[in-house]
Amino acid sequence: RARVRGSSTLQHIHNMAQPIQEAFMEMPVITRSYAAACVLTTLACQLGIVNPLQLYFSPDLVRQKQIWRLATCFLYFGNFSINFFFHMFFLVRYCRMLEEGSFRGRTADFFWMLVVGAALMLLVASFMHMYFLGSSLAFMCVYVWARRNKSVRLSFLGLFLLYAPFLPWVLLGLSLLLGQDPMADVLGIGVGHIYFYLEDIYTLPRREGGLGGPRVLKAPRFIESLFAAPQVDINYDVPADERPGGFDFGRDPNAAADNNNNNN
Repeated sequence: RARVRGSSTLQHIHNMAQPIQEAFMEMPVITRSYAAACVLTTLACQLGIVNPLQLYFSPDLVRQKQIWRLATCFLYFGNFSINFFFHMFFLVRYCRMLEEGSFRGRTADFFWMLVVGAALMLLVASFMHMYFLGSSLAFMCVYVWARRNKSVRLSFLGLFLLYAPFLPWVLLGLSLLLGQDPMADVLGIGVGHIYFYLEDIYTLPRREGGLGGPRVLKAPRFIESLFAAPQVDINYDVPADERPGGFDFGRDPNAAADNNNNNN
């Protein structure tokens, strides 16, 4: 009976975890990787494996070769709480919509957007004494998505409808109402606007209201090579000892027949 109960419990846990696993695997690669890193970092802090004091951004400590702080300051949103899940919801939702929307098929450019945004935030944080910047990066994604989807109407918490470009400002107002420091959100909006201006307005042809400038934020080639899909040679002839299902598996049957006739 104990074995039956244990097996039933494991099956119940598996059934509960499966939808979460499926939803996680359906996320595009950059969103999935960033979300997983944030959750694992928070879990490590919650369990006492890592101290948050080892994660925050400090220019002085970075100069002391604690280089990991350049990345870890974007991964910690505080311990598991309503605030953590609130930020993770907006991070995953709008990162995913960007990666699957305007950056669809351009994973390298999306990754480069996050890198450039993070670099600008670190530069500003060096003078503003800001220690954790994950909220700023999430706000940047919200801002860029909102500006690129200006005709989309949203229901905010089921309370009222608004057009997408107003979403960052509504979230900023909500932070103020909750008594939170708005500087991280303002930084995200500012960096998001810089990226949007250089990528969407500066490069737009003059006849369409832009400045007709070159793309200055295109992902470098070495970044593109990291996310390039492997090239498949359609003319590749699989060696005989590697063909499953028979000697002529993967070959044109007519060509195989011709070879047999020639051999005869």
